[in-house]
Amino acid sequence: MDLTTFLIQCLNALQYGLLLFLVASGLTLIFGIMGVINLAHGSFYMIGAYMAFALAPWVGAVLGGGFFTTLLVGVAVAVLLGYLLEWAFFSFLYERDHLQQVLMTYGLILIFEECRSLLVGDDVHSVAAPALLSGSIPLGDLMTYPVYRLFISGVCLALAAGMWWVFAKTRLGMMIRAGSVNREMVQSLGIDVQRLMRLVFAGGVALAALAGMVAAPVSSVYPGMGGHVLIICFVVVVIGGIGSVKGALLAALLIGVVDTFGKVFLPQASGVLIYVLMAAILLWKPAGLFKA
Repeated sequence: MDLTTFLIQCLNALQYGLLLFLVASGLTLIFGIMGVINLAHGSFYMIGAYMAFALAPWVGAVLGGGFFTTLLVGVAVAVLLGYLLEWAFFSFLYERDHLQQVLMTYGLILIFEECRSLLVGDDVHSVAAPALLSGSIPLGDLMTYPVYRLFISGVCLALAAGMWWVFAKTRLGMMIRAGSVNREMVQSLGIDVQRLMRLVFAGGVALAALAGMVAAPVSSVYPGMGGHVLIICFVVVVIGGIGSVKGALLAALLIGVVDTFGKVFLPQASGVLIYVLMAAILLWKPAGLFKA
């Protein structure tokens, strides 16, 4: 492998890992802070991808906007969806056992898939990257790298920095961290914990949907696309440590490197390498790389 090819694979690993982090960070917030096992989280990624496909014509015709306007509209819809879902369903699961959480969230997967089939159909769709980001940058004499993939990495890095700032530097982050440890104490201080958890859930849904929207021009849009993402995201959460955002970032980057280079050097075993990585890390640190 020459230096240019190695650099391209490193960029691919970085982009894939950061995109995984964007989805998994929402899952680790819901799982680690709210204590809910949300099997429907992959469906939010799928919903985001289908919004990138279905909203684009409407946004262009009604609002006169393009891809970036579609992203803003899609994020707003995802926040509203998350807020309503938490109010209607998830708010009743906090004190229930994990089996009931699994059953209800699996039921939501079936509902979302059926709604997707009725509204959009079962075909595979493509989403065009914006013209501004449709070019490539040269790497060496023969290789190029798509600008849009660099855009994905930039968006994910900006959101990672934003999440760190919210949780580490703001009053809202302090309340969320305190509420995840002792809800009764926080509520006794006059803070509406129920509304706080609703905001956390809406934020987690928005992160997954945004990941689906920015990934749509790269991976296409197809039925069941949330299932594989969900499995990998649970691996990220387990490796990083349940409830740890920085752990999710490191775990997602590790998985990106292992998966990308595994497909290059060990293509026959690439499907199991990330699970081997998870097993090795859990043998070393059973609670994951970081504790929340």
